[in-house]
Amino acid sequence: MSFTGRVFSDRADAGRVLADALRHLAGADPVVLGLPRGGVPVAYEVARALGAPLDVIVVRKLGVPGHQELGFGAIGEGGVRILNEDIVRRSRTSRADLDSVERAEEAELVRRAARYREGRARVPLAGRTVIVVDDGIATGATAAAACAIARASGAARVVLAAPVAPPEAVTALRGAADEVVCPSVQPAFRAVGEWYRDFSQTSDEEVVAVLARSAAGPGTAP
Repeated sequence: MSFTGRVFSDRADAGRVLADALRHLAGADPVVLGLPRGGVPVAYEVARALGAPLDVIVVRKLGVPGHQELGFGAIGEGGVRILNEDIVRRSRTSRADLDSVERAEEAELVRRAARYREGRARVPLAGRTVIVVDDGIATGATAAAACAIARASGAARVVLAAPVAPPEAVTALRGAADEVVCPSVQPAFRAVGEWYRDFSQTSDEEVVAVLARSAAGPGTAP
């Protein structure tokens, strides 16, 4: 782990630093997946440096009705579904209510994926090395769900990459991914945004623009 006081200028700067830490994967023919929204501009820099295709990984956590912070699973595109049966049992929530949550989240997942890609097909993950990228990790719950979704979608190897995270999150996530890459591990960690000078919110429009720029290939104006 690298304990540095590195503060990133913005997500593009963080992405370039992260790309340097991922150079060893350049020959693995990877696919880079950004977690919307803030992970996408970071992932763009990684994909560009590695000459890899860029896509989003849209994940919706499934929260127990009345206790949304308690996740009983997660869903991804293509009907991929991860459930924690222990939480399902302990929640004592009816299957009908859980199914209702899943249907609502599925509708939102489909809406977001269509919005971000603007008609482009998903990048196939089967048999590939997949690099899941976020702009930082706090608890790691979403990142872990994204890794599980990527693996369930056929990824042969899953690498979780983020510019900054606390050491306990990095340690915990080693069980979710084959490799965790984090160039700035911070023991005195309160929030992702404190490690960026510019941590302004990434909009849906920016995500769409970044994905379109990547799909257009090298030489596209930023």
